[in-house]
Amino acid sequence: MSILVSAKTKVICQGITGSAGAFHTKGCLDYGTKMVGGVTPGKGGAKDANGLPIFDTVRQAVNATGADATMIFVPPPFAADAIMEAADAGIATLVAITEGIPVLDMVAVNAYLKDKPKSHLIGPNCPGIITVGQCKIGIMPGYIHTSAKEAKTGKKVGVISRSGTLTYEAVWQCSTRGIGQTTCVGIGGDPVKGLNFIELLGMFAGDDETDGIILIGEIGGADEEAAAAFVEQHVKKPVVAFIAGRTAPPGRRMGHAGAIISGGEGTAESKIAAFKSAKIAVADSPATIGQTMARVLGVGA
Repeated sequence: MSILVSAKTKVICQGITGSAGAFHTKGCLDYGTKMVGGVTPGKGGAKDANGLPIFDTVRQAVNATGADATMIFVPPPFAADAIMEAADAGIATLVAITEGIPVLDMVAVNAYLKDKPKSHLIGPNCPGIITVGQCKIGIMPGYIHTSAKEAKTGKKVGVISRSGTLTYEAVWQCSTRGIGQTTCVGIGGDPVKGLNFIELLGMFAGDDETDGIILIGEIGGADEEAAAAFVEQHVKKPVVAFIAGRTAPPGRRMGHAGAIISGGEGTAESKIAAFKSAKIAVADSPATIGQTMARVLGVGA
């Protein structure tokens, strides 16, 4: 099994004729993703360099291809409209890679999506999602991932992360230890975004093939504390957590727009304490995420 995307998922790219959209569309195709087309207003009827059809609107693309997922590389001023257009067309999985979308635009997007319960937004400002060996939507390097069939230990984990780079680090550490991955989701580090830890923890908890979960958070906000409470009450699988930004000074934004300690809240210490209280194994360094996961799964370190 997997969550959100699989080998059957049909994907379009909004912004397919831009340099980033074109580059990563090819990367997803090369991985084996069912890329079925793209959207660039005014260029409908043409084809991209891969021979994929281009449409003027998402609805036209959905009607012609049956697409149920989208990869969004639309520039920040127009990205919110692109997300809402995709949801309005019935797209189920919306993956917004775009960085720099105004916070107020995302507030409007989230309000709009409340009336679209069948649409799930990942991002923005994220690396995307990959169900290993089946479907990659986004910018993550597919070759570092290990599928369930390739996992020497027979164990597979799901990954949820606010950091793209640390996602890759955790995946690589697991892969080198013979631990496979089912689905990896980069949720992004913006203060207002789509799917968060709790929704994804629930999905992984219900996935029979996922043996454990890696949760990578960072300073700022209270999402990790809420996730810890959710795990304690609802998740029976082993969970390993890491919090980035332990040395960040209060009041200074570190990397992501949401990574800021304000008013004494959102500190690494408070998040780590919440995880430990929920009996979640905490990696002290990004270099020990895989080792910690191996230990809790009982497959060595």
